[in-house]
Amino acid sequence: MKTAFRTLLPLALTLTALADDPWLVFEGSKGPGKGKHVVLVSGDEEYRSEEALPMLGKMLAEKHGFKCTVLFPIDPASGEINPKEQTNIPGLAAIDSADFLVFGLRFRELPDADMKHIVDYVEAGKPLLGMRTSTHAFNYTRKKDSPYASWSFNSDGGFGKKVLGETWINHHGDHGSQSTRGVIEESNKSHPLLTCVEDVWGPTDVYGVTKLPDDATVLLRGQVIAGMKPEDKAVEGKKNEPMMPVAWVRERKLDGGKTQKVICTTMGAATDFISPGLARFVTNSVYWGTGLKVPAKLDTAPVGKYEPTNFGFDGFKKGVKPADLK
Repeated sequence: MKTAFRTLLPLALTLTALADDPWLVFEGSKGPGKGKHVVLVSGDEEYRSEEALPMLGKMLAEKHGFKCTVLFPIDPASGEINPKEQTNIPGLAAIDSADFLVFGLRFRELPDADMKHIVDYVEAGKPLLGMRTSTHAFNYTRKKDSPYASWSFNSDGGFGKKVLGETWINHHGDHGSQSTRGVIEESNKSHPLLTCVEDVWGPTDVYGVTKLPDDATVLLRGQVIAGMKPEDKAVEGKKNEPMMPVAWVRERKLDGGKTQKVICTTMGAATDFISPGLARFVTNSVYWGTGLKVPAKLDTAPVGKYEPTNFGFDGFKKGVKPADLK
């Protein structure tokens, strides 16, 4: 009995430690993504990335085989998810083994040792997807002497402008009263990322875009909708003439002749995934970014019930730890 107890004790301690980890890991089951690691990093105060990214991670793991690690902004004192915590996202070392990276970030100012994992990944030319506020993912206000201060959105556009292709500009649609319908760019409809992408709509508004880099290919444009329901009509007049890009891809040229697959969408609030089109676009992005063929048929519905919280500052669910989302 004592021998059995000694054998089981380390296992019990390991399980307890895993349960207390301030992140989630969904081990991939059978599927094309088996053996590939996707890291999804949440951290925005408004659009509930802390709800959208676990849903996507679980779906990608259970239905497509990818191992998915989901990271969160964590209150160091309580261990709870707190999107207003701008300096603490535990587990960023997981990026070192990632094959694909998904960002749902806004105005983060991370310690240099943590930020280095992100910077090394991006500068190595590995594939990534930035959603919604990731165009202004970083904001250095306290650590202006950081070696990564140039990644701040107010440093000539920072990461958003230099990597994704655009930084924060403005709300092109009226925030909170005009929603977005994603319209496929006809000239690029055969791009693999648009395979079977239909019914792209979200209650978030269209973001303004000035000029994308020459190597950017626009995939979806955002039609400004007069109301907050998918059946509402488009706003008439110049607001949709032309429509702003809301999803594009870059084959970004790096030193040494290497090309990096960079995907960006200014949609991506948790509520934008109620309609199925955006989840299909994200899943296509993961397949394409990791070198897999994008099949015509993919199950991208959430695993279990998905009832996201509406966007809004300070509207996140209080008292939630990552283990509660497992």
